[in-house]
Amino acid sequence: MHGSDDHGGELSLKQLIGRMALLLGISLSVGFGGAAMGLTRQQSAATSVFLAIILGTLFFWNFRLAIAFLGIGVLIFTKSLDIDHFVKEASLPVILFLVGMMIIVGALRDLGFFTWIVQSIMSIPRITGRKFIAVTAVASALLACAVDEVTSIIFISTLVFQVCNRLKLNPAPYIIICVLCTNIGSAGTMMGNPVGIYIGTKAHLTFSDFIQWAFPVMVLALGSCVAVTMWWYRKELDEFDVRLKDRMDRDLSLVPKVKVPYGKGLTVLLLTLIFIALHHTLEEALQLDPNSILLVAPLACAGIIMIFKRDRARHYVEAEVDWWTLLFFMLLFAIAGTLAYTGVTKLMADRFTSTFGTDLNILIPVIMATTAIGSAFVDNVIFVAAFAPVIESLGESVKVMPLWWALLFGACFGGNITLIGSTANIVALGMLEKNFKMHVSFFQWLKIGALSALIACFIAWGMLTVLSPWMPENTERNISAAVEAEAHPAGH
Repeated sequence: MHGSDDHGGELSLKQLIGRMALLLGISLSVGFGGAAMGLTRQQSAATSVFLAIILGTLFFWNFRLAIAFLGIGVLIFTKSLDIDHFVKEASLPVILFLVGMMIIVGALRDLGFFTWIVQSIMSIPRITGRKFIAVTAVASALLACAVDEVTSIIFISTLVFQVCNRLKLNPAPYIIICVLCTNIGSAGTMMGNPVGIYIGTKAHLTFSDFIQWAFPVMVLALGSCVAVTMWWYRKELDEFDVRLKDRMDRDLSLVPKVKVPYGKGLTVLLLTLIFIALHHTLEEALQLDPNSILLVAPLACAGIIMIFKRDRARHYVEAEVDWWTLLFFMLLFAIAGTLAYTGVTKLMADRFTSTFGTDLNILIPVIMATTAIGSAFVDNVIFVAAFAPVIESLGESVKVMPLWWALLFGACFGGNITLIGSTANIVALGMLEKNFKMHVSFFQWLKIGALSALIACFIAWGMLTVLSPWMPENTERNISAAVEAEAHPAGH
């Protein structure tokens, strides 16, 4: 879930008008210039609206939902999209999966599950600065795999602030290490990042596919990130050791111990994860559609929680679910789907293959690099939503599974490049400013962020090149993509 740090409400009227004029100018020129590029009226409208969404998130982060609402209106009026396809492309199963997970996370917070994790980290025997930050960073990445990157970084940041407060240390380096590792960790499973669940549903990938192919790559990339960031901040970690020894010599604890009923929270999380992990086996046994149990499992678990915690049920739905973001995703998926519906992505895929050919050794790094650089500046869900239909079309001529993983790793790892590249970055830096009145500069972040992302992407590229011969052909998926493309030829 990536974003920009620009808040539309803080812009002056002159800036607002200037940016709006630029957004409209670029979008309209693409819309009206589409015919010169050989696009139909519907294809031009779809491309223009999608570009407006990208520019909207870049220029007006707070207005992105309003722009998405207007964009859907334009597509309906220009007959580029009809209601049936709007509903089909809005990826409601993905949205409902995220709703269920958000309610479960709210219940886990209530049950003290995250407090228990923080306390478990702090009770490590013979703790040192390096041991503390390595365990914290890895815990943050694994927690992102189980719940999501934003929830993970909120709790890990709270721990880092507590410890740095006690030791009178600057928390910024430790927060940066944990956020970079969290973004890498979010690629390990479907639940770590909204792009994971979106790619999973589009590519018909199961939870076990992610564990088999994505998780090992994530673990290697995470190891590199921990090593690089700890080397980068070695002086700060030396200072941590000095302050920690001084405090331990005076027999003072780092964080207060609080008794929490974590057992119930652990049970809730484990049951949800077991349901999700076994979804493919259960679907085959019960003869259900692919991924149906995967998408419904969080909703079913959330329903059980809301029965047991009925006094908190309304709070979970109203306060814990980020309806603003989910509505934006829903409209964004529909707008991206219009590119496929009008045949724009087929043209993009043909252009892509004519430029780069069908050699996986070239396509994997190109897709990963494009997505990573794009995701550093614009919402990664936008890039994935735009690229997904292109990869579906490429599936007609190449083995497509390695390309889906390239898309996933580029989107998740690219969030490390800039401080606006990921929602986790923005949340953690916001907490840092609020609690310590500290500001991390763009270039201060870029140096270590770009280095960690570059190494992680190289590892993913190498691993995908080695693993791709063993990946399944995905013939069923390719056939269904080809049938879909035939059903909606360019320009209807």
